[in-house]
Amino acid sequence: MKTQTIIALKFLAIMTVLTGIIYPLFVTTISRSIFPYQSKGSLIVKDGKIIGSELIGQKFDSTIYFWSRPSAVDYNPLPSGGSNYGPTSVKLQKFVNDKRHAFDSANYVTASATPSEMITASASGLDPHISPSTAYMQVERVSKSRGFSEKQKTELKNLIAQLSEYPQFHLFGEDRINVLKLNIELDKIK
Repeated sequence: MKTQTIIALKFLAIMTVLTGIIYPLFVTTISRSIFPYQSKGSLIVKDGKIIGSELIGQKFDSTIYFWSRPSAVDYNPLPSGGSNYGPTSVKLQKFVNDKRHAFDSANYVTASATPSEMITASASGLDPHISPSTAYMQVERVSKSRGFSEKQKTELKNLIAQLSEYPQFHLFGEDRINVLKLNIELDKIK
């Protein structure tokens, strides 16, 4: 009985060192050498300060910025997830109606034109992207809030076209635009 316990403890120690130390160091070293930007969190730096990550959505609720998709966890990456409310939930219905009303009234669209991505949270609650069509819907509000001329408004539309990302390998996913990157570039329009 003692021999099996000693063998089990030796095996546990070897596997702990192998899978808990050697393997993570190996994977980290490889990822840092092949994908240095991504392996460090795809952080966005502005004026020497980290202002966010390309991979995690942020809350923008000012009328002078493009709005992100709603988050059930208020954009907190630690407890990421959805609300888990079912289709008959009164709380979910209220959430959706509130988001729809806020988007409709601010962006001069009808309830039937409101994109579903702006009234429902994603499964993670941290999506950093919206569709380019949703971004174009917000151009009028952002332009009006910033007092943009027609020339600046056209420049803003061109900016959305430039920053739009397409499906990976033209196959996986949908057209999208990173809201944080868009808002950073928006601040540069004079």
